[in-house]
Amino acid sequence: MKLLSVAIPCYNSAAYMEHCVETLLTGGEDMEIIIVNDGSQKDNTAEIADRLAAEHPTIIKAVHQENGGHGQAVNTGLKNATGLYFKVVDSDDWVDEKALQAVLKTLHYMVDNNKNLDMLLSNFVYEKQGVKHKKVMQYRSALKPKLITSWDGKVKFNIAQYILMHSVIYRTQLLKDCGLELPKHTFYVDNIFVFQPLPYVKKLCYIDVDFYRYFIGREDQSVNESVMISRIDQHIRVTKIMSEEILKTDIKSKKLEKYMYQYLSMMYCIASVMLILANDEEKLKEKEALWQWLKDTDEALYKKMRYSPLGIVMNLPGKIGRKLSVFGYKVTQKIFGFN
Repeated sequence: MKLLSVAIPCYNSAAYMEHCVETLLTGGEDMEIIIVNDGSQKDNTAEIADRLAAEHPTIIKAVHQENGGHGQAVNTGLKNATGLYFKVVDSDDWVDEKALQAVLKTLHYMVDNNKNLDMLLSNFVYEKQGVKHKKVMQYRSALKPKLITSWDGKVKFNIAQYILMHSVIYRTQLLKDCGLELPKHTFYVDNIFVFQPLPYVKKLCYIDVDFYRYFIGREDQSVNESVMISRIDQHIRVTKIMSEEILKTDIKSKKLEKYMYQYLSMMYCIASVMLILANDEEKLKEKEALWQWLKDTDEALYKKMRYSPLGIVMNLPGKIGRKLSVFGYKVTQKIFGFN
């Protein structure tokens, strides 16, 4: 059995997907690399995937599907995964080869010593074009490196340390057991990928290595601000799904509950500020409708979100209030590195 399965969703990715795969191949036979061609039409992504699978038949699988979006590609990767652990690496990103060895060594230790690890966290680097000093998202103050712990153990995430798909590796069976299935044709589903399995995690560990390299710079990227505004309906859809998920989930740990509310608050913050930045009366009505939907759905959750620090900032009244909201967003943007 493979140690680590990595799904690579590919949609017209011919220009950069091979670099991504090459960095993962350095993990050798511990790796299962699942290239999911998500109905690419504009280039030879499919041919590259098949060639790589033929060149590395014991490591790489090429899976082809009709276009279903990033979420469906992740679903397909998970269905085809046979490794003990599972990670998603986007085709325009890559991993640090030295850090990959540290990740595999850690996973080997966990398996060989029956530690039953559910989630492994590592750092990721914002590989932003034109920026000399790359921002690293790390978790040193949240988790002691190499310590196997639970949510109620020595865990303390501050508001600047939220978990992204880039930083997380889950136990494969846990993802299947929690019923994870991401929606088709929807952007920003990586938030659901991280969020939904969290209450099922009993044991987690952090290693302080800069593993994932998150490329930012293409104009069509989903995190580009103008693109986010144009796709705000999809961000709202994901935010609603996450809201419904937290309402139906029995969260045992108070620390985890606090973190998940904090994460959800950030989702409402981003939705609100994008609707403000659109500078359109209809979008402002959509913002009000989103908060009204939450209030109608669950009054208690509404109050938690609306009167959280971010909720207050995003709902200041009038034009001056909206300007202050945007200012607050710009500050948090520098902290979190959204786009």
